[in-house]
Amino acid sequence: MFPKKTIQLDVNGKSVLVEVDPDSTLVDVLRETLGLTGTKKGCGKGECGSCTVLIDGKAVNACLILAARVRGKILTIEGLSKDGRLDPIQKAFIDHDAIHCGFCTPGMILSAKALLDQNKSPSEEQARRAIVGNLCRCTGYEPIVKAIIAAARDRETIS
Repeated sequence: MFPKKTIQLDVNGKSVLVEVDPDSTLVDVLRETLGLTGTKKGCGKGECGSCTVLIDGKAVNACLILAARVRGKILTIEGLSKDGRLDPIQKAFIDHDAIHCGFCTPGMILSAKALLDQNKSPSEEQARRAIVGNLCRCTGYEPIVKAIIAAARDRETIS
């Protein structure tokens, strides 16, 4: 057994010091140490996307990354809303009935944010590609894709 290590993480705009085991994954640290349970722990193999977070704007599976190796700014679903107002992506998911059981939703929303931050007006195909690593068992994906496209429109009108 290796000794615990103190690391610094930048999570949702705040710098935090946490003590971790060398083999602790980012999803475990977010959920168990920092109490950010919006990041879901699903397959643990990088196949379902329920643990998707953004690191420096890129969607990554937090179950595949050792917390001690993370460099950059981490954004979880808890950090997406501002001043008590939902991000347009979150609002679009609600408005387009893209949330059913909700387990995949945080990962889907963060994958959508990564796309929309890079491409302000994605096609339906681009939206589908952006969520290819996120599995949903409830919605059939149509409402999710519609929500992403609507969020793109809503973000353009806000900007």
